[in-house]
Amino acid sequence: MLDQLTAGALEDAAERRERVSLAEIERRAVSAPEPRDALKALAPTDHIRLIAEIKRSSPSKGALASIPDAPELAATYAEAGADAISVLTEGRKFGGSLDDLVAIRGTVSVPLLRKDFIAEEYQILEARAFGADIVLLIVAALEQTALSRLHTFAQQLGLTVLVETHSADEVRRASDIGARLVGVNARDLSTFELDRNLFGEVRHLIDQSAIAVAESAVATVDDVVAYRRAGADVVLVGEALVTSGSPFDRVREFRGVN
Repeated sequence: MLDQLTAGALEDAAERRERVSLAEIERRAVSAPEPRDALKALAPTDHIRLIAEIKRSSPSKGALASIPDAPELAATYAEAGADAISVLTEGRKFGGSLDDLVAIRGTVSVPLLRKDFIAEEYQILEARAFGADIVLLIVAALEQTALSRLHTFAQQLGLTVLVETHSADEVRRASDIGARLVGVNARDLSTFELDRNLFGEVRHLIDQSAIAVAESAVATVDDVVAYRRAGADVVLVGEALVTSGSPFDRVREFRGVN
């Protein structure tokens, strides 16, 4: 599935490149406003930090929420205290778009993560050009040379990189490239099963100078508490927010965990 999603994202990027050349997207990227300091926004503090996600659907569960007005939901997240907002821009399985990213950038001032299956420089330039402050690199989707190259390229553009891992070996690979924002995703990309204990099992492998992000397997405040006790500095939550009756209250509840 990860291979298919990455291949699809690259195909979609190639189509966009036919309309907007590499030279043009580079020009737009370097002339865009300076990215926000996401590492500062997500720095460890006396309560857990929260990245709230705009998520319409997923490959494992299908449709989750229609979200007709993504900027409005983002504004709700920000008002409730979200430290950053994750914007899914993958359209095939997640129902997102770069249009969402642009619209949300014009609505909120907190750092934005472009959540997509990034495997080439063009996609990183797009992220910078369209207002993202953070980009996602998934270790399992990239060979180590490419992971290191793209990580360096994003940093040179002033972007923060969330390096997502799914195993102890991948956490070590993230450390090897000097990742400063390391995510541990509880979802197995082959089976889609969730293992919330994975974060605690690999937390000691994340460099103490890096920010540790727990991803997936958050349904209740008890899940957030468990991640916090396991050493999470940040949780990234999508489904539990978009399917709740009040995303504002849920953000407040989760972010209040200390």
